[in-house]
Parts: sequence; C-alpha cells; structure tokens
Amino acid sequence: MIGMFLAALDNTIVATSIRTIADDLHGLTMQAWATTAYLITATITTPLYGKLSDLYGRKPLFLVAITIFVAGSAACAFADSMVQLAAFRAIQGLGAGGLFSLALTIIGDIVAPRERARYQGYFVAVFAISSVLGPVVGGFFAGQAEILGVTGWRWVFLINVPLGILALFVVTRVLNIPHTRREHRIDWPGALALAVGLVPLLLVAEQGRLWGWTSPASLLCFAVGALGLAAFLLAEHRMGDDALLPLRFFSNGVFGWGTVAGFVTGMGMFGAIALLPLYLQIVQGSSPTQAGLETLPLMLGIMSMSIFSGRRISRTGRYKRWPVVGVSLMIVGLVLLSQFLGVDTPYWQTAVFMCLVGLGLGGIMQPVTLAVQNAMPPRDMGVATASATFFRQMGGTLGTAIFLAMLFGSLPARIAENFRTDAATLQATAADPAVAANPANAPIVDALHGGPPPALDDSSFLTTADPRLARPILEAFAGSMSAVLLTAAALLVIGLVAVLLMRELPLRTVSGVEARREPVGTAEPGALPTVAPEVAVPVAAAGGADTGDGAERGARLR
Repeated sequence: MIGMFLAALDNTIVATSIRTIADDLHGLTMQAWATTAYLITATITTPLYGKLSDLYGRKPLFLVAITIFVAGSAACAFADSMVQLAAFRAIQGLGAGGLFSLALTIIGDIVAPRERARYQGYFVAVFAISSVLGPVVGGFFAGQAEILGVTGWRWVFLINVPLGILALFVVTRVLNIPHTRREHRIDWPGALALAVGLVPLLLVAEQGRLWGWTSPASLLCFAVGALGLAAFLLAEHRMGDDALLPLRFFSNGVFGWGTVAGFVTGMGMFGAIALLPLYLQIVQGSSPTQAGLETLPLMLGIMSMSIFSGRRISRTGRYKRWPVVGVSLMIVGLVLLSQFLGVDTPYWQTAVFMCLVGLGLGGIMQPVTLAVQNAMPPRDMGVATASATFFRQMGGTLGTAIFLAMLFGSLPARIAENFRTDAATLQATAADPAVAANPANAPIVDALHGGPPPALDDSSFLTTADPRLARPILEAFAGSMSAVLLTAAALLVIGLVAVLLMRELPLRTVSGVEARREPVGTAEPGALPTVAPEVAVPVAAAGGADTGDGAERGARLR
C-alpha cells in the first residue's frame, strides 16, 4: 500500500502544481513534456516489471522500482529547467511502472482469490485517498514561496523521498515471498518493439491537439507506432511462452474480455477525472485546492464501493455482478452529469452525480483485476496483472487525450455561436466605460469588435472578467463538457457488453504461492485447487498379502 501510495500521490500532486513549476522554470510552453515523459516510461515498463518479477521474484523488482522512483523524485526537486525536469520525470516513470502492477501482484501471491478482493479494496481506497490529498498538498506547496529554505514547489517531489525510504525499509524487512527460478529467455526484441510502437503513439496522444492530428509530425508518429506494434506482435508470436505478453493469454475468455473492459473503463475513468476538475475550476471558479476537495464525493464513492464489494466477494465467492453494476452506475452518472452540468448547477447536484460515478468505478476496478488473476495460471500472475494494468493505463491515456481534444476542438464554434446569440446584450455591456477599462475584459471586448476569439490557453482572465461578458464562454465550456461526458457514457456501453460476456469462474481458495507449490498436475485456469486422489496399488505378494514395500509405495503415491 505504501508503494502504490507513492505513485498515485505523485500523479495528482504534480498535476496541481505544474503551472507554478513551469512559470518558475520559464518553460510554460514545455510543461506538457514533463507529463508526457513520465507517462511514456511508466506505461512501457509496466509489462516489463510483470514479466521480470515472474522470472526473478517480486521482492527484488519491487525494491528496484521504489529505488528508481525515489531517485527520480529527488532529481526532479533540483531541476533548473523544464528540459531537466522532463528528463528526471522520465526516470521517475521508470520506477512508477512497477509500483502499481507489482503491488497488486504481491497481494495475488500471498492472498487467495477468495480473500483477495477484500485486500484489493484497501488498495483502491489508497488510490482514492491519494487522489484527494494530491491536489490539496500540491496546491499548498505550490502556493508557498519557501519551506525550510527550499522553493515551495520543489517539496512536491521531495515529499516522495521519506515515503520511499519508509517503503524500502518495510519491504526489506517484512516482504518475503518464496520464488522458484524458471528456465527462460528474456524477450528483449518484444520489449524494444513495444517501446518503438508506444512512444510515438503516446507522444501524439499527448501532443496531437497542439501539433494538429493531420500534421506531418502526427502522421509520422502514427506510422512508426503502427510498424512498432506489428513488430511487437511478430516478436511475441516467435517467443511463445517466454514473450513479454504471451499471445495465448488472449485465448482465455476472461483475460480477453477483462482486457477490453479495463481498457474502456480506463478511458471513462481518466476522462472523467480530467474533466471534472476543469469544470469546477473554469466554470464554477474554484481554485485548484478547492477543486481537489470538491471532487471528494467521487473518491468517497470509489472507496466505499471498493471496500463493500471486496467484502461481499470474499463472503460469497461471486464477483461478476459487481463489474456489471459498476459500469451501469458509471453510465448513469455520466449521463446525468452531461444533462445537468451548467454554469448555474448547484454543487450538491454535481456532488451526487460524481458520487454515483465513483460508486461505479469502485465496483469495477478491483473485481476485473481479480477475475484476470484468478483465470490465469499462478506462474503467470505477474505478467497477467501487469498486462491488465497496462491496458487500463493505455485506455486512460487515450481517453484523456481524445476527450480533451473533443473539448477544446468544439469550444471555438460554441463560443462564436453564443456571441452571435447574445450580441446585443454583450455589445451594450462592452460599451460601459467601467467594463472597457478593465484589462481582464480586453480579450472578450476585442472579439466582440471583430477581433480574434479569446485565447483559451490561459483561462485565468475569466475569473476577473465581467460576469456578463464571461458567461457565454462559460456556457460554451459547460456545453462542450456535457457533450464529451455523453460520449464517454456511450463508450462505456462497450465495457458493459465486455463484463457481461466475461465468464465467472470459481475463485481459488489458495494463494498464488500455494498454488505454485501444487504437487499434482496443473489445474485449469480458475479451477479449484486439485487434491491427489488415493490410487489403488496392486500387490504381487503371495497369498494377496500387502507387503511393506507395497504399502510404502501406496503412501508415497497418495
């Protein structure tokens, strides 16, 4: 839980303070690269950690991941430029890729699937708590000029150092998982092809809105990414069971449909988490810290449903109903948000709908991971868990990029339409000398007089502009967000179909470590642990008497 808290907290704490960091390092136009560099390395290394931990053991790989993450955090704290920060964030990502997947894999090793849901609920709760604390702590550090003689924003990264040292100490002392070394080949061709395929695709997902989706740079990224993924599939086919992501996994229906469900819900989850704070800050006028606190209902929904569903799964052994309920709640919550999100929407209404989306997320996040772990052979626990995490991260990355591109792509037309509709009222307001004298109103007044539309790269002018002039822009933001949320709800219907088609298998009653020790055969994926039956041993002694040798052989065989 400490290891997962490190990575989850870093995601949200940096997002809140990146604007202040970029201003201080004189690199506002390059701030996206600090996020992109981290995202690329964290996504690519996720399946690598899973495969290597299956081969060399969980503990050494978990320690390596924590150490790299802490070293990268310390380096980020002393960055003197945005180029340095992006490079050090890439190092951070190399460690972060193992923190999420290995934490869930370790629980799979030491806890049986029947009990695992209860523990994974706590991990999801850690993720939710860090999502709430991150914006608050990030806003606090970014707002301080200095703390103990160090610039305030640098503590955003320095806070990871004591937490990381604590995690290293705890893992070193108490985490002892037996590991049996396997004969293997390391899939370096697959790892290289995956990097070649994903790096350009992640780059264009993050930067495509700025470059233009049909620009030469974007088209080149699409082409290289497609070639890299084709090479990756070829490499995995040739490596067989030693592949980074064995293709035989996809012949397992639970893994296949679970992957689709994780990818689609990842798009919906990260899209909602990215859009709701924007709505609260831009349309409702909240500060970053306030917006972090106002998303608390979303996180409370995730926490409560994760813990509740985990306990019910442990008690009943049935898990399929929870992803079905979860995706359904997400669809209903996003539809309600899309219909009622507006400039004058009271916060309590938004909070109720956010809680509904959170309840849905809490119902699907850990049961899908549990289903995949339970369906795959215990020896593949690491790579199966990492693969599920990998596809969810990829869905989140693409979802955030697509939804933000939709949001900002539709804004200019909506703003122009609102200006035309309210032209008379806006012209009368702009003619007021007091309004014209306010510099914050200048972008809107210029647009009304035939100038270019207001630049939306910096929306801070909306907080001090005349409310009558700002309203058409705020209504355009709310309208665009409603359309995006409705699209996310429609996309989640695919996720609902996937979880309905996912077969429910009996949950194993032994942990991953115990299952790997099974002395008899190999159980079918998801089957209950096998027990060796008693076997009758024919005895050749004269008179049919059972000799000591025959009895001993029978006992050994039993």
